Amino acid sequence: MVNEIHSLEQRLKAQAMALGFAACGVARADATPLAAARLADWLANGRHGDMIWMEARAPERASPRGLWGEVQSVVALGMSYAPGFDPVALESAPEHGRISAYAQGADYHDVVKRATKALARWLVGTAGGDVKVFVDTAPVMEKPLAEAAGLGWQGKHTNLVSPIGGSWLFLGALYTTLDIAADAPGRDRCGSCQACLSACPTAAFPAPYQLDARRCISYLTIEHKGPIAPEFREAIGNRVYGCDDCLAVCPWNKFAATARANRAFLPRAELAAPDLADLLALDDAGFRTVFAGSPIKRIGRDRMVRNALIAAGNSASIRLAGPVCALLDDPAPAVRGAAIWALARLDPAAWRREHHRRAPHETDADVQAEWSFAAAAPR
Repeated sequence: MVNEIHSLEQRLKAQAMALGFAACGVARADATPLAAARLADWLANGRHGDMIWMEARAPERASPRGLWGEVQSVVALGMSYAPGFDPVALESAPEHGRISAYAQGADYHDVVKRATKALARWLVGTAGGDVKVFVDTAPVMEKPLAEAAGLGWQGKHTNLVSPIGGSWLFLGALYTTLDIAADAPGRDRCGSCQACLSACPTAAFPAPYQLDARRCISYLTIEHKGPIAPEFREAIGNRVYGCDDCLAVCPWNKFAATARANRAFLPRAELAAPDLADLLALDDAGFRTVFAGSPIKRIGRDRMVRNALIAAGNSASIRLAGPVCALLDDPAPAVRGAAIWALARLDPAAWRREHHRRAPHETDADVQAEWSFAAAAPR
């Protein structure tokens, strides 16, 4: 029986590779006993910010059996999106928006889930049992499970680091009622390196292996819906969706070339270096057209334009002042507020004219606060 189980594990991994995964491992359903306490501590400290779903489904997230009592084994999967370009190169091009490498191609939810479902069908057809498939859409702690299954370890930036994929792996999980031979867990190999912690523009890591999402640019530009706090705006630079800085400096990325990156994640030309003027001009229909098939589509037009306004305010480009000024009439308060901040930085004279005309008539409290904040800012 042991040989049969071992054989199933090896055939499972071979099938995963054939489906485009760079890494596959197996963990027992009870292999992450510390995850529940760590999650509870993170939530208790409010470090999840506006991500209320993390708190609402914490008992299910805490362990695989909290979500599905019958699960015996977890198949952890990693698909490489190792970029063939420098993810921070656009830092020197402030009139262009920076989009995180993972979001420049196809929506990973679709690509990884399609391959994970195919693997699940193979497993059921080969060995039976029941299965459930998860790719970032359910209360599953993919990173601790991936570490328990031997795919790598959670680095000091809290993301998974892989000996073959560096910091560039999308994760999926396949829960099964089958008892499959488990792999040895990953071993932390970060050593004394703190490159990821030093690279963070907003000091989002209160300590190694701890992330305060409320300070993270990825959280601020993707998950956070309202105004972005002034203390973070300059640090955001020209990032309009996510931030790769802590991932890009990881020394283990030198091994990522050995992981076969899925071609679906090759960057689309219009997402590799979008002109901020084009992003500022987006309406709802234009947003849906540009970002069709992209994970970016889920944040909606208003958040993207808000982010582009922050980037415009950091650009020092006077050509963007006109498009920024036009957004002072936008129906979305978060957009109007960001436009006030950006215009004050790009064209103070135009800001003063608009302040005189508009501030007395603004009814939204957050936007009123933006007028007041900009008025008090040193010139």
